[in-house]
Amino acid sequence: MKVANLYNQAENKPIISFEFFRAKTEKAAQNLEKVLDLLSATKHDYMSVTFGAGGSTREGSYELIDKLKNDRSLNVVAYIAGVGLGPDDLVEVLENFKTRGIETVFVIQGDEPQDDAAFTPHADALPHASDLLAFIKDRYDFCLGAAGYPEGHIHAESLKKDIEYAKLKQDNGAEYIVAQYFYDNKFFYDYVDSCRAIGITIPIIPGIMPIYTVKLLEMLTSVCGSSIPNDVRKGLDSIPADDKEGVVQFGIELATQQCRDLLKHGVPGLHFYTMNRGKSVNAIVTTLEKEGLL
Repeated sequence: MKVANLYNQAENKPIISFEFFRAKTEKAAQNLEKVLDLLSATKHDYMSVTFGAGGSTREGSYELIDKLKNDRSLNVVAYIAGVGLGPDDLVEVLENFKTRGIETVFVIQGDEPQDDAAFTPHADALPHASDLLAFIKDRYDFCLGAAGYPEGHIHAESLKKDIEYAKLKQDNGAEYIVAQYFYDNKFFYDYVDSCRAIGITIPIIPGIMPIYTVKLLEMLTSVCGSSIPNDVRKGLDSIPADDKEGVVQFGIELATQQCRDLLKHGVPGLHFYTMNRGKSVNAIVTTLEKEGLL
C-alpha cells in the first residue's frame, strides 16, 4: 500500500490514519491490544508505527508492524528516524521493512534521546531528514512521507527556512507531508499556502493531537514547540484540577471542532496521534462519520 496513491486518488474522500508506538511494558501491551480492537473497528485507511531514536525501539516496532499488518490485516506505514544510524544500519532497517512487505516509509531525522546515557551518535549518520530521503530514494522503491511543521520545527532558524526544507524534502523524494499537530487551524492553512507558494505540490495532511491530559499537553508542547492558544488554556483552567474526564471531554470537543473545520476546507485527510489511547480518537472519528464528514 503506497500512501501517496491513497491521497492522490481519494477525490472527496478524506484519508484517515492513526499513529501508534510500541508498548514498553506488559500492561501497556495489553492496553494497546484493547485500543487496536477499538480503533480497528472505526473508519480508517492506514496505521503508522513510530521508530525510536538510534533504532532503540526497532525490535518492538517490527513486532507492532507484524501485529498490525499480518495479524490484523491492516494497511501499515513504518517510520524510520535517522538520528544515531549509519548507512549500514539504515539499510538493515529498510531491508527489514521490505521483507515485511512495507511499501510506505515515513522519514524523520528524530531527536537524540535525552534520557539514554548509553546513546552514542553515529559518526556517519545523515544530518537531515532530506538527506535520509535522498538516501532511501536512490536505493529503494518505497513511497516516502515526511514531516512538516506549521509553527516551524523547534530547532529551525525560522518558519520560512523550515518551509524551504520542506521543499527540499519533496525534491529529495517525499510524496506526502504529515504536519505536526496544532491547536489553531490558521497555522495549518497559512503553512499550506506558504508551501504552495514555493512549489510544494504534494499532499499536506494535518496532524491531530487530542488533549489527553494537561501534563502530557505541557510536556509535548515543550518538546514539539506547538503552541497552546489562550482560549484553550482558559478552557482547561476552567476545569477542576482533579477532573481528568473533564479534560478528556474538552480535548475531544476541541479536536472534533478542529477536524470539522479542516474537512470543510478540503484537507486530503486527518492523521491522529493516538499516544496509544483509543477513547478520544474513537469518539472524534465516530462523530465526524455520523455527521457525514467522513
